[in-house]
Amino acid sequence: MNEFEGKAAQFKTDFARLHAEISKVIVGHERIVEDVLISLFAGGHCLLEGVPGLGKTLLISTLSQALELKFARIQFTPDLMPSDITGTHIINEDAEGRRAFQFERGPVFGNVILADEINRATPKTQSALLEAMQEKMVTVGNTHIKLDPPFFVMATQNPLEQEGTYPLPEAQLDRFFFKIMVGMPGRKEMGIILDRTTGKDVPVVQRIMAKNAVLEWMALARQAVIAPHVQDYAVRIVLATQPTSEFAPETVRKYVRYGSSPRGAQAITLAAKIRALLEGRFNVAFTDVEKSILPALRHRMILNFEAEADGVTSDQILATFPREVPRQLAGATT
Repeated sequence: MNEFEGKAAQFKTDFARLHAEISKVIVGHERIVEDVLISLFAGGHCLLEGVPGLGKTLLISTLSQALELKFARIQFTPDLMPSDITGTHIINEDAEGRRAFQFERGPVFGNVILADEINRATPKTQSALLEAMQEKMVTVGNTHIKLDPPFFVMATQNPLEQEGTYPLPEAQLDRFFFKIMVGMPGRKEMGIILDRTTGKDVPVVQRIMAKNAVLEWMALARQAVIAPHVQDYAVRIVLATQPTSEFAPETVRKYVRYGSSPRGAQAITLAAKIRALLEGRFNVAFTDVEKSILPALRHRMILNFEAEADGVTSDQILATFPREVPRQLAGATT
């Protein structure tokens, strides 16, 4: 076993331990927890959508407890200001009475940031996260302040049909690596939730992973190999979301206004690399790519009015991609 294989095996073990620790508290959302952790180790940000009370905030806070990282929570409300996120200058007075401006850092200066109910704030406030999410820094006046890695934003949002919500700008949606839909637990899961939350024994989450380990596994994930023909499949999947593309299925041409940016291809590729490592492989397979289509692209594909009128969702369109977009083009060589 070479050095890379040994590290890959250790990553798989640490990932499973972290997943199991979170599952002490979070019930019935194994795939959701897996996608959140994949976003973390890919160095991306994650958006969770669902009605209130499904455990979205609890999932994120539980993750922060299992990691030795600086955690900060921002509760988004209509009156939240951008400076409440990034920070502001205050006047400090020293012992001799001299006054000077000092920058008081906001909650964005952490490692794991919970942006709770992000779509309850105004677009102006939502956009305060844009630079931090993309550039990993904050600009204050003429000063650029780098954020301490790793920097991971996990945002929750309520469905847009609910009162008091504002749609996220497309530019900010595109910054999220994955968008994960959180649904209602089943009958069995609901019973387990009640046992854990209304009984006398409260699960205690242990620290599983330190900051250096998180950074090491983030670097390792990029070392997995993706063959040219598999990468081309990921590229054609993303191009197929564009209604004017030669690869677009008929449903895309009919219902999509515009499709994914290149960030969608980056998200699919990085997620596929991590999924390969979790399967004990060092080469990305077509199935790794296909498993990442929905969370990576559902928020990057903007539908038209005809789709809304016909009740068609982006998930329904993307679900057809594995059969509509061929894994390899006719005559292509591996």
